Order: sequence, then structure tokens, then C-alpha cells
Amino acid sequence: MPSLFAEFGHETWLPFPAIAARLVLAALLGAIIGFEREWRQRPAGLRTHMLVCLAAALIAIVTIEITHVAYFQDDSVQVDPIRLVEAVTAGVAFLAAGLIIFAKGEVHGLTTGAGMWLASAIGLCCGLGFWQIGLFGTALAVVVLGLLQQVSDRIAPGARDKAQGETPAGCD
Repeated sequence: MPSLFAEFGHETWLPFPAIAARLVLAALLGAIIGFEREWRQRPAGLRTHMLVCLAAALIAIVTIEITHVAYFQDDSVQVDPIRLVEAVTAGVAFLAAGLIIFAKGEVHGLTTGAGMWLASAIGLCCGLGFWQIGLFGTALAVVVLGLLQQVSDRIAPGARDKAQGETPAGCD
């Protein structure tokens, strides 16, 4: 029984405070992107983006840990950390594809799906310790999602209302 408990206390290669900080940062950055989607009352908002970002960070951290575990150092075992990017991308693509809807000749949910994909990339950045890249990616996402929406509204006024099934003021 003591050996069973020893396995649950497996020592990590990364210091636990670094792991915790990476996970918290991933959740916060995912929340920033998710908040924008929630604020615009779009599908897959705050919680979904936080979970996608957090899951990607966890997968990245586990990948780092796996590459440093003694029983994976054997010549017969080959660990390819790049596979984590492929796995996360495929998993999030599956989720995001479920959000994209083609109805009445229009595509809906594409930006939200792309936001989830971005959240997973930011989560990978945080999990792998590239927090500067994750922060900068989040800042750019806020610009793209927030400020460029205002530019889009000025270029094509009323397009968002039409897409949501409303008639803009002053139009019949």
C-alpha cells in the first residue's frame, strides 16, 4: 500500500508553483477571449474558452513531464512533443466544427470556432512556458475581436443586425 501512495506523489520535473502559474495564466488568458464572445452573446463563451485554454496547457505540461520521466527515457520509447500540437489542434477542430453552422445562406459561429482554436494555441504557449507569446497572442485577439468589430460595423453598418435577423433602424 505505501508504494501505491508513493505513485500519487510522483515528483514533477517542473516546480509545482511554475505548473500552477502556467495553468492559472492559461485560464485567465482563455477567459479574456471567452469574455469577448460572452459579451457579444455568441456561442462558446467564457467557460468554454477557459476550459479549452486550460486543457491545452495541461496537455503541454504533461508532455513536458513525460519527456523527463525515467521510464520514457528507454531507447525503445520515442516521445515526440510535436504530437501534442497535432492532438490539441485535432481535438479543438472537432469542437469548433460543431459550432459552425450554415443556415439561410450564411455561415455562423466561424469566429467563435477560430477563437477556440486560438485559445488552444494560447494554452499550449502557457503550458510550455512561453507566457510572453501567450500574452501577446491574447492581446492581438482582443484587437481582432473587439476593435476590428467596430471597424467592420462602420464599413458595413447594419450587417450584424441583418445576420442576427433584425432590421436596422430606418430600413424597411
